[in-house]
Amino acid sequence: MHDRHTRRFGLGTATALVMGNIIGGGIFLLPASVAPFGTVSLLAFGVLTVGAVALALVFGRLAQRHPDTGGPYVYAREAFGDFAGFLSAWSYWTMTWVSNAALAVAAVGYVHVLLPGHATPGTDLAVALGSLWLPALANFAGTRYVGAVQLISTVLKFIPLLFIAVVGLFFFDPDNLGAFHEGGGSAVGGLSAAAAILLYSYVGVESAAMSAGEVRDPERNVGRATVLGTVGAAVVYLLGTLAVFGTVAHNKLVHSTAPFSDAVNAMFGGHWGGALVAGAAVISIIGALNGWTLMSAQSPYAAAKDGLFPAAFLTKRRGVPTFGVLAATLLATALTVINYLIGATGVFEILVLITTFSATVPYLLAAGAQIYFLLTGRRDQVRPARFARDLTLALVAFGFTFWLVAGAGYAAIYQGVLFLFAGILVYAVMAARRNARERDGEAADTAGTAADQAPLAASSETP
Repeated sequence: MHDRHTRRFGLGTATALVMGNIIGGGIFLLPASVAPFGTVSLLAFGVLTVGAVALALVFGRLAQRHPDTGGPYVYAREAFGDFAGFLSAWSYWTMTWVSNAALAVAAVGYVHVLLPGHATPGTDLAVALGSLWLPALANFAGTRYVGAVQLISTVLKFIPLLFIAVVGLFFFDPDNLGAFHEGGGSAVGGLSAAAAILLYSYVGVESAAMSAGEVRDPERNVGRATVLGTVGAAVVYLLGTLAVFGTVAHNKLVHSTAPFSDAVNAMFGGHWGGALVAGAAVISIIGALNGWTLMSAQSPYAAAKDGLFPAAFLTKRRGVPTFGVLAATLLATALTVINYLIGATGVFEILVLITTFSATVPYLLAAGAQIYFLLTGRRDQVRPARFARDLTLALVAFGFTFWLVAGAGYAAIYQGVLFLFAGILVYAVMAARRNARERDGEAADTAGTAADQAPLAASSETP
């Protein structure tokens, strides 16, 4: 019987899922973050976009081969076995719920702009928790509502950002740009430094592949949605950053705490730009949390089907793995409470560092899986030009992801590897349980076979 709360994602909704997850709250500070390096940061954005699109195309090709919920986990396990699949699922899962807590905390700052006043830790905590649980409720309601929220929020945040990006070009003043490379050192050094800040702007390209089981005609639509969503986010990123660079004087931009607001005020005068951009930022973060909450449940759901995560993660209602949503939201809530009530900022910062490394592990394994599939496939059944293209894309995607790892920084890699290795204990427990079940099943089959054969043996001995 058809469940009206369950609806598979079409191309438009899947594209909105990718774009909405890529574009979170960070875009509203990015122009100011990279302004100290000069306009070489625009070149860095362009280079990163090429890598992100290559990774998107690789996910599309992998989804054609394995159109199942779990995306990177499925590809890693199919290529390299259970342990690699578990590491992919574990890394992705931890990244999602920790980053959800960070997004909720970021939303509080923009709410302060919309509703100025004397904020208290209690009200800030309430806003942060509301930012976590409202998207969770949409997920509990079913994929129909997840898709609707994602589509609406993506349109509502895409339109104002694109408006600023396009209209800003009419107010563009080259004198505002500053030098191509600011500060000391070489331009190549500036390019790398800017790229290190921008590297994680494209995390989320895997969103459609992660939810392939909920996408209509996934062999076709996952790849298209991944590329369209990534390109759409890239257009907003590149044009928006260029518009801000050209409308806000460089010496002011490097010290700006709200670059898009400053751009609106420079274009139209007054001080109403702050509220406009803050509203778009809140919508953007809520939309991102809606999509990332779903992502936080998909990877453990896929791993649980193979006995690599606890069976509770298999609980699914209305197309959504509800236990996974609940578990991730509770963990993100605990982090948020720690941040506001206990004031353990050091712990919170360490966990955020972990996410920067954890996001790269599934990407690296997925790109490696595509290379493995290509090199071990039937070369005689693949057109040489297509094989060369797919292998080139996979190598570019692998290089892009490797660059992501390098850009994470020593602290992020150190903390992330420790947390990744902690997952080995979980894997050991789950693997032991699964092997025990398999042995029990084999013993039961053997006993059943012996019981079936006993009457036959007895009858053959009867004179």
